[in-house]
Amino acid sequence: MTTGELTYTRVHDAPPELVFDCMTQPEHLTHFWGPTGTSTPVEEITVDLRPGGSFETVMVSDADGSTYTMRAVYLTIDRPRRLAWYEGDVEGGMRTEVTFSRLPDGRTEVVTRQSNVPEPFLAPEARAGFETSLARFDAYLATLVTHPPA
Repeated sequence: MTTGELTYTRVHDAPPELVFDCMTQPEHLTHFWGPTGTSTPVEEITVDLRPGGSFETVMVSDADGSTYTMRAVYLTIDRPRRLAWYEGDVEGGMRTEVTFSRLPDGRTEVVTRQSNVPEPFLAPEARAGFETSLARFDAYLATLVTHPPA
């Protein structure tokens, strides 16, 4: 089995607290979790935000209704600076660590590092799918910053 590491860096036009909350609250995650062509119903998202707590999502293909379940255990919760989880169901176990850094202009740099990434997740198609999820996240955040919730 081949494994590797992936790093994605994005700058979001929102403060770290909002970005962190969007990545940890089901009512936000449902708007962007998963690549283009999938949806993640809010009732299919479990967040037990504490070290050792569960993080589970069920992505549904918009084309054929097939599902993909992601199960993880939170390792680190440090709002709004750092978040980490471990996916034991992924062959060999995969770790994801997300760091949130406030930029001088109020935006947030988010760096997502994944380690022990199995070969299929390293494929250009899989990475492109991950990038579409990040683009969906950007678009969702823009709606919150432009039209903050009441």
